[in-house]
Amino acid sequence: MLDVAPGATYWFLGLAAASLVVVGVAADLPTRPPPDASAAANTVDALAASDYAGTATHPVAASAVRVTARSLSLRSSAGAAHATFAFGPVTPAPAESALAAVARGVPPSEAFDSPSALGDAAAAARRDARDAGWRPADDSMRVRRVNWGDVRVTLVLA
Repeated sequence: MLDVAPGATYWFLGLAAASLVVVGVAADLPTRPPPDASAAANTVDALAASDYAGTATHPVAASAVRVTARSLSLRSSAGAAHATFAFGPVTPAPAESALAAVARGVPPSEAFDSPSALGDAAAAARRDARDAGWRPADDSMRVRRVNWGDVRVTLVLA
């Protein structure tokens, strides 16, 4: 007949508790990586570094976004990622503003009275973005480089 040592019961209970802890930690790990903020920032930099007007769209797999004149942050259930623009400053286009309309493709001459009005609106948007908070993200980010007169602006609509 087999006898179980009295200490074996405690070893078994300890091993079972440790196994439950390992399973709990593994179940809490994110199943995917955080959003790729660097790739999105590279899209912005590609246009910001150019001397020519242009437009680009980048998919955003995030639930929230924060754009400042110098950086971009993306957040999802898997975590947050941050990237700094190499070229800039860029101009975050507030939703439902004349800058957002220009970022979507409206000619700047239709949205603003003059190049200086565009420049003033861009400067104000950059100032306001210093304290930018998280806001819901769209499925994609639009970037538009606008050259109008002496005004050169890179608009980011996310």
